[in-house]
Amino acid sequence: MRLIITFAVLFFVAKTAFCQDNYDVDLIPSALRSRANSCIRNEERTVDMQSPDNVMFNVKKAITVFNENGEDEARLVLYYDKNVSIKSIKGEIYNASGILINKFSQSTFSDVSAADGFSLFVDSRVKHYLPSINQFPYTIVYNYEIRNKQNLIIPDWVPKPGNDVSVEKSTYTFICKPTDVIRIKAQNFAGKPEETTTEKQKTFIWKTGNISAVKTEPFSPDAETYETSIKIAPQQFTYYGRKGSYANWQELGKWIYDDLLKDKTELPPATIQYVKSLVKDEKTDQDKARKIYQYLQDKTRYISVQIGIGGFQPVSASEVDRLGYGDCKALVNYMQSLLKAVDIASYYCVVESGSTKKSVDPNYASMVQGNHIILCMPMKGDTTWLECTSQKIPFGFLSDFTDDRLVLACTAEGGKLLHTPKLSTEKNLQIRKADLVLQADGNIIGNVNTVFSGAQYDNQESIIGKPLSEQFKLLKEYYDIDNIDFKSVSYNQKKDINPEVAENIAISIRNYAPVNENKMFLLLNAFNIKRSVPEVRNRTLPVYLNRGYTDEDVITYTLPDNVQTEFIIPQSKNLKSPFGEYISKTSIDGKKLTYYRKLVLNEGTFPAESYEAYAKFVGDVNSADYLKLALSLKK
Repeated sequence: MRLIITFAVLFFVAKTAFCQDNYDVDLIPSALRSRANSCIRNEERTVDMQSPDNVMFNVKKAITVFNENGEDEARLVLYYDKNVSIKSIKGEIYNASGILINKFSQSTFSDVSAADGFSLFVDSRVKHYLPSINQFPYTIVYNYEIRNKQNLIIPDWVPKPGNDVSVEKSTYTFICKPTDVIRIKAQNFAGKPEETTTEKQKTFIWKTGNISAVKTEPFSPDAETYETSIKIAPQQFTYYGRKGSYANWQELGKWIYDDLLKDKTELPPATIQYVKSLVKDEKTDQDKARKIYQYLQDKTRYISVQIGIGGFQPVSASEVDRLGYGDCKALVNYMQSLLKAVDIASYYCVVESGSTKKSVDPNYASMVQGNHIILCMPMKGDTTWLECTSQKIPFGFLSDFTDDRLVLACTAEGGKLLHTPKLSTEKNLQIRKADLVLQADGNIIGNVNTVFSGAQYDNQESIIGKPLSEQFKLLKEYYDIDNIDFKSVSYNQKKDINPEVAENIAISIRNYAPVNENKMFLLLNAFNIKRSVPEVRNRTLPVYLNRGYTDEDVITYTLPDNVQTEFIIPQSKNLKSPFGEYISKTSIDGKKLTYYRKLVLNEGTFPAESYEAYAKFVGDVNSADYLKLALSLKK
């Protein structure tokens, strides 16, 4: 479902080389060894924008790998195609004492197609290399040069690629003509770049170093919000022979619409006539759109197409109509064309997709941002959003893949920043009702009904539609309860803008309530134990809870005749904090023992020092969830 940008991948994952006099590991300061699986000894990245269609990338890098956990940083991966050519690659490997033990060149690299298994057409290839070294530590040195025939995408500089990587020295140089207009966004970079200008070129140099590795902190915000980075976007650009200019989202959206989309909407006359006939009895635009969306889902399937400018430009609507498949760009463009045939306006929208919410930067436009396309219908008082790559997703529902974030809408008037609907804590529901029979030997049988909605709607999507044996296997993984077996399962879906899926299962659990002498021990919360979170001292990053949700469970146990029903009812548990609320309580009526649990977890960003309170709240919930009753048995 993703819009794959070959060049962005190249710049993020490529690893490189640099030679210096001494790579003895003992020369690395102790502060740069602490918590580090690898250390960048020296990195120099140079981008020389000689012209919009001739950009040279020269990368030199030396990295010491301390142990097998740091080996990924020793890997070099380079993508290339008709627009990108690898001019040279060379490198060396040194042992712990800094003694040269091996050299390699471009002929050493594996060279394979970049096809990912979901792509129909891919014209990119990839060269990759990972040394086979069994003795740690070692130092690998890369030096490579790449020519790119476009400047629409300039690589970001991120000197520290991971928490477990330390940096001794890193430099980024950008060279352009004195007349070139560029926009630079520096994030978390102290100071200013070294800047020089001559008659022939303008040069910017950013330097940093002595950056220690850090321990990964759970529930941290997106690394892009706190890592050091430099982003560059030239105002005048060339991409696959197409020229353009932009300084903001409005202008970039205008270029996308005029140069990549406008001429791709034509449909065969027969299709236009069919669509008009399809919706002739519908009274509202939304009902018409719903009918057409079902037609799209029935007729097409998703498959990636990545050839040249196809990374950004959709294939024509008429081609999708003929073939019945396309990537996210093509399917959105096709749906937009079908709607246009019945005079319904819609916007082609670029979004950064993923379960972690990530917006386009409202203050810095660039083509690097966004990896997926969705459709927006700006209906009066009832804006509707469509995910066009899924044959299952309900009309008007985006799911947590693209909800609650800024996106770029590309229109004839230019780019507009819009915000997708938010799946709120109150809507992200899991409501469970279970009727269970506790047997004299501690076994349990019964039925469980669970309704999922909002961001939790997709919780069981991977199970629905599978063969029964496969469903039972997946359910065992989902419920993760010792000795659980499933007798039957069924799903009922309500597919609308606020969809729900109801799961009905019949279960048995052997030895759920173990018997010891004259006691039976019953864990009241059978299905929904909240896991505790790791302890973190001296936290530095904010606490980021990406998405809130609400879980509610009502479990009724029918007790066996050999259990005494007169016992002390556990006290209700009430926990409340800025992070959420928890309630649990137990009641008994004759042989019916009822357990009620509700957990509300709030989303949000909280100060670093609040992590201890968050861990305590979750820990208290975890302890309450493990409440067991010791039931006395009749003699």
